[in-house]
Amino acid sequence: MNDLIYSLTASTVAESLSIASVLEILGASIIIGFIISLVYVITHKKDGYSQAFCVCLILLAPIVGLVILLVGNNVARAFSLAGAFALIRFRSAPGDPKDIAFVFMSVVMGLACGMGYWFYAGLATIVILAVILILHFTNYAGKKGNTYTLRITVPETLNYVGAFDDTLKKYTTYYKLERVKTVDFGALFELSFTVNLKNDNDMRDLLDDVRAMNGNLKVMLSSETLTRSFHFQ
Repeated sequence: MNDLIYSLTASTVAESLSIASVLEILGASIIIGFIISLVYVITHKKDGYSQAFCVCLILLAPIVGLVILLVGNNVARAFSLAGAFALIRFRSAPGDPKDIAFVFMSVVMGLACGMGYWFYAGLATIVILAVILILHFTNYAGKKGNTYTLRITVPETLNYVGAFDDTLKKYTTYYKLERVKTVDFGALFELSFTVNLKNDNDMRDLLDDVRAMNGNLKVMLSSETLTRSFHFQ
């Protein structure tokens, strides 16, 4: 009896699937994900945003749409899916948002193939990977130049509020004061900025101008992307 019920349910779900319905769901979800991502970029221009997160917003929409399409009204599949996605928790580190989206996609496609929908899984994979490649080669939501962390040490007698604004505006497209802390028992302050340089070739000029303003104290410009740093002391 259970086998009969399962076969009837599987055949019903399979009949509800078609190439047109899969493409329709993927197309609609990609458009919606793009709109959501675009609004996020517009609303976060001032405070800054992560390119990886913007891409992740677009990718998650069609992937989740495919999940819902596969699960349908089948409670057993829903619980199986929850158990499958629990495997993602075994990642040792959160990682890049795009990495998580790829993991999520792989799990979904594996589920689809395991349920016998290998053709639809292949079709969805082609569409989603095409979107990924387009976003990658068009550098969607990418910023010109690289993002760095600029640490400036200033004496306690210097009023650091807005003191470096003119210099940072000259060399960067974006900057934000992230942290202020005392060093050397309060004799000095260390300012930490997130900056996006207009031109990487201006690094030395930026550091020289800052050193002229902070009394030639320590200045450091570091980038996790390039895994290198420049400092003077």
